[in-house]
Amino acid sequence: MATAKASVLEAFNAPLKIRNYPLPDRLEPGAALVRTEMAGICGTDVHLWKGELPIKLPVVLGHETVGRIEMLGAGVESDWTGQPLNIGDRITWNSTASCGRCFYCAEKRQPTRCPDRRAYGIGYPSSEPPHFLGGYAEYHYLNPRATLFKLPDDLATESVIGAGCALITAIHGVERICLDPGADSESSHSGSPGELGQLPGKGLSKAKCFGLPTLPELWRETVVVQGAGPVGISAVAVAKAAGAERIIVIGGPARRLEMTKRFGADSVLNIEEIPKAEDRIKTVREWSGGRGADVVLECAGVPSAVPEGIEMCRDGAKFLILGHYCDAGEISFNPHWVTRKQLQVFGSWSSEPRHLKAAIGLLRTRHAEFPFGAMVTHRFSLEQANEALRTTANWESAKSVIVP
Repeated sequence: MATAKASVLEAFNAPLKIRNYPLPDRLEPGAALVRTEMAGICGTDVHLWKGELPIKLPVVLGHETVGRIEMLGAGVESDWTGQPLNIGDRITWNSTASCGRCFYCAEKRQPTRCPDRRAYGIGYPSSEPPHFLGGYAEYHYLNPRATLFKLPDDLATESVIGAGCALITAIHGVERICLDPGADSESSHSGSPGELGQLPGKGLSKAKCFGLPTLPELWRETVVVQGAGPVGISAVAVAKAAGAERIIVIGGPARRLEMTKRFGADSVLNIEEIPKAEDRIKTVREWSGGRGADVVLECAGVPSAVPEGIEMCRDGAKFLILGHYCDAGEISFNPHWVTRKQLQVFGSWSSEPRHLKAAIGLLRTRHAEFPFGAMVTHRFSLEQANEALRTTANWESAKSVIVP
């Protein structure tokens, strides 16, 4: 039986181990086997490595992956958009899959809240066949119901992995804050391939930001982005694509703030130079006409950023909490601030297939404006996975990747 290598997390806060697992000699209907071309190191991988999320071990990490098709199970003839699939095609896919039948999937059309939702590189123990259910491996097994996307020849693998899950997370978040608060945010979207690119809800201004009606307009809006990591950089790109008039980024270190300027940030505020929250709030208000920002996107994942961001909002503004995928702890704030300012406060979790389709469109048509490919600064082999994680944890790279 043929085998292949994977870099496996077997214990938290411990080095990953190279293991050989048997490759499947046949696939179940609807499945696919892919040879991994490149896998991204996400900040979530670092949290998992450190034991900051309760998952079953052992696991093959990696939920940002591009590969080439090696085998196709019965019934897999086309990708999510209807393009034919063949052996050798280069593809990417959503890292999560929902059941499609539960209350949240079928009735409320919010599949990101499906209780049976599982993610590659996180939710599948590698000790059980088919083993290869994460990106840090020579091969990746894709279960039935996986949402596959054939990549066009003019879109570099580095761009897809450089954007990673951060871009689709940001697209989903900006989509949610621009919904009409009086509309049922998900009920009008069926998720069928016949409605590709269509937003849910009724109160949307469908700006064709990059050839697809996927993002609402943010014209004449001042947008503050808290955080200069991958999600923050992606949020800058999405806000710019949606037509934001001015984008202010708050974060650090300096090299990451400079990167945000390449993606469209107009002004940056270095938290190392202005360490006090009250001074940052004052500066943002001064930079936004004395009133505060129209939209604030929290992408830092730091609890203290939430009350600070609320105070940066103008009256009647929108505040999105996007960066808290992991539980980083609690923070207290006065709810009177929300009432007094008449704020709209939103949360957004993960993404759906349509957001990946939108991301591919953005990456393909505006790659010069949004150079996500340049984010890939450090490459590692499977045997160097621990070094890749340390490099990401220490903020030494814009984006670290594994090339098996």
